Amino acid sequence: MTLSRRMMLLVGAAVAVAIAVAAVVSWFVVRDRLRGQVDAGLRSALPQVETAPAGGLGRILVQRRLGRLGDLDTRLFVAPDPLGGPTASVQGVLADGRVVASGGGARLPVTDRTVAVAAGDAEPYFEDADVGGTHVRMYVTRGPGDLALQLARPLTEVDATLRGLALLLGGIALAGVAAGAGLGLLVARATLAPVRRLTGAAEHVAGTRDLSRRLDADPAGDELDRLAAAFNRMLAALQASREAQRQLVADASHELRTPITSIRTNIELLGRARTLDPGEQAQVIASAREQLEELSVLVGDLIDTARDGPVPEDEVEDVRLDLVTDEAVEQARRYAPGRRFVVEAEPVLVRGSPARLHRAVANLLDNAIKYGPPGAPIEVRVADGAVSVRDHGPGFDPDDLPHVFDRFYRADNARGLPGSGLGLAIVRHAAEAHGGVARAENAPGGGARLTFSVSS
Repeated sequence: MTLSRRMMLLVGAAVAVAIAVAAVVSWFVVRDRLRGQVDAGLRSALPQVETAPAGGLGRILVQRRLGRLGDLDTRLFVAPDPLGGPTASVQGVLADGRVVASGGGARLPVTDRTVAVAAGDAEPYFEDADVGGTHVRMYVTRGPGDLALQLARPLTEVDATLRGLALLLGGIALAGVAAGAGLGLLVARATLAPVRRLTGAAEHVAGTRDLSRRLDADPAGDELDRLAAAFNRMLAALQASREAQRQLVADASHELRTPITSIRTNIELLGRARTLDPGEQAQVIASAREQLEELSVLVGDLIDTARDGPVPEDEVEDVRLDLVTDEAVEQARRYAPGRRFVVEAEPVLVRGSPARLHRAVANLLDNAIKYGPPGAPIEVRVADGAVSVRDHGPGFDPDDLPHVFDRFYRADNARGLPGSGLGLAIVRHAAEAHGGVARAENAPGGGARLTFSVSS
């Protein structure tokens, strides 16, 4: 079953239930109101039954000696109208269950509760009864002496009204169900229109691999607008990732072409080793080994720069950034024994990957060694979750500053120096993977300052 059909059924069912509840409540309210009027009429007829004069208003006197109760003779006046007439039918019942007077042409049922009211052992009450096939409402109360008065009025009109009301409410309920289903269909179509557009866009992207497709979305709109905006962001991220992948492949193929070509040439020369003297053979082998090392470094750098996203949880631990920097500086001293490093470090504890942080610091130091003059110090500072390295070389050209951390980017004055152009790109990736940033600037007084920070 489709989502739109489910929504239509749910809305229709909700409307139907609401209408059904309203109809049932309305029916019971009207029934109670009508029966309440009948009950009130029976109560109001009680004084007339006890006090109506003989012969007045079509009434007759039915007088029986019920026995003297002190100085009072008990008399009962009843209406002669048959059951269903304009007046209530009345019947008197003694405490022993005998009917002493009855009017209306029908005998009203006498129960133990009626006798208990006559004896004064029960409170007055209302009840429904069937008298000669007629549904009546009966009021039983205490009369003069040991006597219970039963006043009854037919519920024929009330029942007819309630039956008509039930038919009317049933028709309204059926019409409401149909209207609810139609309303549910309209609501489903209107509500799911953005979902259909989103589905169409997803199917278009899946079929054509066109990641430039976007949906119209209001960032301040409802949940569906937010879903469309999130879908647009996802497409933008996928598009950027694919473009970065293509660029990486293009750059890598360009950078790998030179060492691979050199290695192939050296291997071909070694294939003709019989025509080479031992000195030339040694030079070819040394050149091939150097190119292989350069190729290994380049492949490793490519792998490091291809790691997008945060650091995996299994690599994360508490790391003393100042100690990692000290280790990288000691390694740089062994690599460049003639260079002087000035380290100013505060104890800094961060969460991250020790290997990635060490590689980032080592690349900053390698860059400073490469561009700083031999006699000038390399200044290293660790504080506030950041590592900065300053050299006293020529600094950056202003046109180069925005591209310092790009993959394979090399300034004009660095193209003759060894390296793949991936060192600072690895620094940026390490910083971003740890929730930080990488910055490059020209230091006051000359030289370049490179900094990467880690979110602690």
